Amino acid sequence: MSLSALGAAALRRLEAETAHDLTIRALSAGLGPRQRTPEDPILATTVAGLSLPNPIGLAAGFDKNAEVHAPLLRAGFGWAECGTVTPQPQHGNPRPRLFRLAEDGAVINRLGFNNAGLDAFAGNLSRVSGVVGANLGANKDSEDRAGDYVTGLRRLAGVPAYFTVNISSPNTPGLRALQSRDALDDLLGRLREARTGSTPLFLKIAPDLSEPELRDVVDSAVGHALDGLIVSNTTLDRPDGLRGAERTEAGGLSGAPLFKRATQVLRTVAEMHSGLTLIGVGGVASGADAYAKLRAGASAIQLYTALIYAGPGLVGRIKRDLAARLRADGFASVAEAVGP
Repeated sequence: MSLSALGAAALRRLEAETAHDLTIRALSAGLGPRQRTPEDPILATTVAGLSLPNPIGLAAGFDKNAEVHAPLLRAGFGWAECGTVTPQPQHGNPRPRLFRLAEDGAVINRLGFNNAGLDAFAGNLSRVSGVVGANLGANKDSEDRAGDYVTGLRRLAGVPAYFTVNISSPNTPGLRALQSRDALDDLLGRLREARTGSTPLFLKIAPDLSEPELRDVVDSAVGHALDGLIVSNTTLDRPDGLRGAERTEAGGLSGAPLFKRATQVLRTVAEMHSGLTLIGVGGVASGADAYAKLRAGASAIQLYTALIYAGPGLVGRIKRDLAARLRADGFASVAEAVGP
């Protein structure tokens, strides 16, 4: 067992959110791992104008307040997404609100956008180096949730490498309703008016949308000149066969059981041939998983839950395996492998 895996095993002995908080503190103190070898050139790619040393990114939810993006990039991620951040600080839902399903390689969370707010986030993100994005959310008690996204976009303008509009978290009541066509057109229209410069803007969607709903999302995203979609957030579904003792807890399910559903949604969206850049998220725990996302239509990949069980050494293993798979199938680059 690697040192990173031993560290992950030790953290799993603690309550889930306590372990997460300690990990953030350790990374802030400079105790994180560092990649010691050069990036394999076959992994370099460009996504929505962003030059990535490799396509493996950290998904939003880990670094909510943009405190540890630098050590995460040093650990080998090609890019990182911080947040979700809301205009005003909020505590989120009552604890416990984060549950491991170790037998399933999964997590259930109902955190509820707990974060320190835009001012703290902006101060931390101002020190960014590398491709780091900001995942925007709305406050639970906001009377104008679409306005909250506009506030975030304006407050952070010129700071992150890209923005993600997160309207697909299941843990803020009513938030997913913003994915309906009329509400989405209103939101994206207001964001389009507020955009300045050429910073890419992505929309993160749920894996629980029907095919007609996905078509509406795609059409709205294209119509309002978004750069791409992040597919997908956590699911409210509970697939058959879950074994974890806390599998009935309320919240969004992430990790291995999400992989099949999220990848199928990704493929469905890719086959709509919208021209949107797609980012594949959901259940990635190996080079094979990352490669499957590329072949299904993703230009880059994000992960988070698998790190809880495998530790930070997982990133290097995924990159080595992905590079080998690209070469074995005759591809000279990540971009060449993007399907379908």
